Amino acid sequence: MADARQTGKFITLEGVDGAGKSTHIPWIADRLRAGNREVVLTREPGGTPLAEKLRALVLAEPMNPLSETLLMFAARADHVRKVIAPALARGAWVVCDRFTDATLAYQGAGKGVAAERIRQLAQTVHPGLSPDQTLIFDCPYEISRSRLSNSGRELDRFEAEERAFFDRVRAAYRQLADAEPGRVCLLDGSQSPEKVKVAIEKVLISS
Repeated sequence: MADARQTGKFITLEGVDGAGKSTHIPWIADRLRAGNREVVLTREPGGTPLAEKLRALVLAEPMNPLSETLLMFAARADHVRKVIAPALARGAWVVCDRFTDATLAYQGAGKGVAAERIRQLAQTVHPGLSPDQTLIFDCPYEISRSRLSNSGRELDRFEAEERAFFDRVRAAYRQLADAEPGRVCLLDGSQSPEKVKVAIEKVLISS
């Protein structure tokens, strides 16, 4: 797995639901492709037929936090093996909507699964593989709720969680940005899309 990372680049996008992360993914891909790179866009949970089935289960069916975590890593194992590692090995840039940082924030800080247990699972599922660059989209609860409420679609069970859950997840992401400034960039997702793009551009240029 470590060899795969030497030729490609692994970029992950993280943040609370409603922070604007998904809005910028197509633009990020276009910006990277403009540099004559092969770009693979993918997401978690998901990215393969099996992982997408597990995604649908996790987003819709109530379950205990440990079961949820194990399903996340089952999906991730298939995704890494079939999509992420092969793409990195051939020199592609992989842009992934969420990865293991999301599990630490949502199932860990949000739902109480021990961080050490999550890290052990990560070491088993993707040893030696971690993102080269992570962009965390951050915004206050009021803004994220307003955006989700105006989305015109039914919210999944994570998006519909109470404020206390949101606050724990947001705090975990902010702590991650403080702990790993070399890898993680915290973006103010409450700004206009144009201003967010300027901030992203600076990160991509330095990558």
